[in-house]
Amino acid sequence: MVKLNKIYTRTGDDGTTGLVDGSRLPKHAARMEAIGAVDEANSALGLAAVALGEGDHADAIYRIQNDLFDLGADLATPAEDGDFAPSEMVLRIVPAQVELLEKAIDALNDNLEPLTSFVLPGGSEQAARLHVARASARRAERAMTAMADAEPTNPQALAYINRLSDYLFVLARVANDGGKGDVKWIPGANR
Repeated sequence: MVKLNKIYTRTGDDGTTGLVDGSRLPKHAARMEAIGAVDEANSALGLAAVALGEGDHADAIYRIQNDLFDLGADLATPAEDGDFAPSEMVLRIVPAQVELLEKAIDALNDNLEPLTSFVLPGGSEQAARLHVARASARRAERAMTAMADAEPTNPQALAYINRLSDYLFVLARVANDGGKGDVKWIPGANR
């Protein structure tokens, strides 16, 4: 259980931040960029959930926000030996979390008409906010893959963030009246 009595610690005033294992690294390190990008995506999801109002879709977003905290903890726990097995002491993204997103994508997509064009990120306010969250998730994925180029990264964490942007795209289409309100891209329309 996390207990925060004091929000500022002054330990980061030197430009470093602490990880779960007690080590410290520069705040601009690839690992911290990835953690920060996941946090930004989580914040964008909060706006999307508010726009969705009460209901199953907002509840799903809140569950995903919780998963993104798990993802942040995963990223904040280095595994030099490449062992990404979860334990009581180490929180990791696991295959079940990825599979849950995949099942949700399939269930949402079953009720949508097939795409005949790329869609512009907009339509309804709900869909627009979901597209902002989707773009934030893609940025987090880019930051995480940059981190993975430099050091061992949980493959399930990478799969999760990749599926998340797919889920948000499909949910945005659902929010656009099942795709009927999608704004379609017209290539070269303004030439």
